Amino acid sequence: MNVAAVCSATRALGPGLRAVVWVQGCCFQCKGCIAPDWAPFRKAHLISPERLAEALLCNSEVTGLTLSGGEPMLQALGLARLVQAARRHRELDVICYTGFTLEALRSRPPGPGVEELLAVTDVLIDGPYVEAFNDGRGLRGSSNQRVHFLTERLRGVDLLTSPRRVEFHLGEGWLLLVGIPPRDLDLEALFNQSDSE
Repeated sequence: MNVAAVCSATRALGPGLRAVVWVQGCCFQCKGCIAPDWAPFRKAHLISPERLAEALLCNSEVTGLTLSGGEPMLQALGLARLVQAARRHRELDVICYTGFTLEALRSRPPGPGVEELLAVTDVLIDGPYVEAFNDGRGLRGSSNQRVHFLTERLRGVDLLTSPRRVEFHLGEGWLLLVGIPPRDLDLEALFNQSDSE
């Protein structure tokens, strides 16, 4: 798998404590994308799904996985293997983002493994991000995106209107924003302020 970033523990991208993987490479060029550095098709961090599963489950309190990117469906086979490997260690729910619609994934999959990934996904958030439709609510980036409960695992959890959360994870020489920013959060001003301090 070609991975842009991981977060082994967050409460910003779904219910409970979650681990997140963002894959590198995206075929969509959504205006206002929060992660433009993860869109180019270039080598980032190559890792096997099994090793990645171990890294993502280092925190014993993690109860869910969130898959994002980049475009997860372009690495669907690897992500399906990741989920299967992780679930051999513990029961987890899975939320997956994609710029494709569910109908397109089922009728014209963009690559191998899409059916396998959908089979292990509990919630699929589909459709491209449209900046003009960012309503500042829930786990969707914009209101055109749909939340599909593919299993009963997370049915009843408010993913459409719940308040958004973001977390900043700081490492040696890097800063990772995790979550979907509220519409009124001015990231540019925030980063410019931190640069001047």
